[in-house]
Amino acid sequence: MDAASHEEWPVPRLARVSGVSEAHFARSFKEAFGVPPHRYLLTRRIERAKALLRDTDLPITEIAFQTGWNSLGTFGRTFRDVTGESPGELRAREKAAGHQLEPVPACFLSAAHRPDLKTAVLEKRRQDADGSMSGSQQMEVP
Repeated sequence: MDAASHEEWPVPRLARVSGVSEAHFARSFKEAFGVPPHRYLLTRRIERAKALLRDTDLPITEIAFQTGWNSLGTFGRTFRDVTGESPGELRAREKAAGHQLEPVPACFLSAAHRPDLKTAVLEKRRQDADGSMSGSQQMEVP
């Protein structure tokens, strides 16, 4: 999943590749990673999109398609729900910061910037609509 996060990874495919039942795979995956497979995949896609927004000048539409979304609207909405800002806002903020992060290994950068998807994106939207904490308040980056 990590190496090809732009691909579709439904539970039946993952279970088949793993040689176990769908229920066993889903349960074992959540026990191992703390989130269901779909949220894990969303996390990886958002991480990759953030890196491309920060490190390249690719158009946002191209980044959306390269990271596995079939729709720019879905990408933008999900990105904002998870990170608290639009892809364009993140790109502008990162470019303005102008920081040097090359000496830090990429795996550490990814872990530090990994979105917290313990709560489903739709649940976050419901909480925001109910006046609960917004996505940016829920997700604290160290």
